[in-house]
Amino acid sequence: MQAQATGWLDRIKQALTLPDGDLLRDRVYRRLWTSILISSLGGQITLLALPLTAAVLLNATPTQMGLLTSMEIAPFVLFSLPGGVWLDRVRKLPVYIVGEAVLGLAVGTVPVAAWMGWLTMSWLYVVGFILGTIYTIAGSAAQIVLTQVVTRDRLVEAHAKNALASSGAEVVGPGLAGALIKLLGAPMALAADACLVMVSALILRGIRVREELHHVSGADFWRDLKAGVRFVRHQQLLVALACAVGGWQFFYNAALVVQILFATRTLGLSGETVGLCYVALGAGTVITSVLGHRISKRLGPGPSLIAGFATCGLGWLVLGLAPLGPWGVAAFAFMLFTFGVGAVLIFINFLSLRQAVTPAPLLGRMTSTMRWLILIPAGPGALLGGWLGEHVDLRASLMFAGLGGLLLSAVVWRLGTIRGVAVLPVLQDLGTESTLGAEAQPGLIPDVGAQGVSAK
Repeated sequence: MQAQATGWLDRIKQALTLPDGDLLRDRVYRRLWTSILISSLGGQITLLALPLTAAVLLNATPTQMGLLTSMEIAPFVLFSLPGGVWLDRVRKLPVYIVGEAVLGLAVGTVPVAAWMGWLTMSWLYVVGFILGTIYTIAGSAAQIVLTQVVTRDRLVEAHAKNALASSGAEVVGPGLAGALIKLLGAPMALAADACLVMVSALILRGIRVREELHHVSGADFWRDLKAGVRFVRHQQLLVALACAVGGWQFFYNAALVVQILFATRTLGLSGETVGLCYVALGAGTVITSVLGHRISKRLGPGPSLIAGFATCGLGWLVLGLAPLGPWGVAAFAFMLFTFGVGAVLIFINFLSLRQAVTPAPLLGRMTSTMRWLILIPAGPGALLGGWLGEHVDLRASLMFAGLGGLLLSAVVWRLGTIRGVAVLPVLQDLGTESTLGAEAQPGLIPDVGAQGVSAK
């Protein structure tokens, strides 16, 4: 009996032991991963509490919900390109840390304003704009910090593990958020997010990375900005990715602005029940984060990304067609599950592909340019989704997003540029770093997006 118990303990210990070479064995990456986990847990609270505050406490209309989402997106359009030039000239980790701290302060103003009786939709618009600005600058810095911590050939693995941290938070976070919303109300629940984000910033302060800044004599802001845009423009793969993921953002935001309204007003769910349904989102992201690296290796990064488009579209369409009652609640949970699966498939491959083909001196400008391009359609998508929800029906927004997502996956598959990416591209010899920083002319940078992709 004792031997059997010892055997079980050995099996459990073996299952919990990280294999040799696992990224989480690296102390620096493990600290970064822990910060992402804690920040994501707080983000899950905001994901529910902020729109619930607008929809339930402030009785926001679908159009106002669309405007709130657009305010969060606007900074990407306004600041992404100049922010990328600036990031290529400064150290990224301090920007990431300060961004986390400011994020906590901005979120923390909402419960304070609610307690003082000052909270209005205008207040939420300002907070949304601040959050979008932080995501624009510090979010780009965070993506680059990852490339300083892990080697490029392990980017898909690292993004999958980061997604696992986020998805782990998505399993626990919605239940925690629902409980806090029930006990304290949606605005006061945001105080927990503010605290968690501050803890994340403190953890990041302990990270040490070696970053070599690429100073170029005679550097010019506008010339460097144009160089980043020019680099993206002359990479066939990056252009295709920007168009495809930008289209997905359009349909995603059209659905996003109405899904909480649909859950609370059409299906009649309470904030706590909405939180429980969001556990399905966490389940989808956990499963796909664990299997995402294997899926990408088996299908290829390109086909995996396209599968993500189709999976998200299916979920939105099912919810748009769902009846009321228990089946409607099940459809809401199903939509969240499929979104979790699809979004992870999209972004672990999208981020890895764009980073794999970009030299270090251009990572900041490439990241900001790509984020700018994919989020330009997001604002119009949010406004159109809100307009359809208010003037036609909430279901119309969901069905529009669902049909659009499925059509997008078919078109991208048909065009073939992304579908043909069977393995992660390898960065080719791109010349000296000083040359890259100066002009990044098409003649100096080969089209690695097209030529560096295996046809297997």
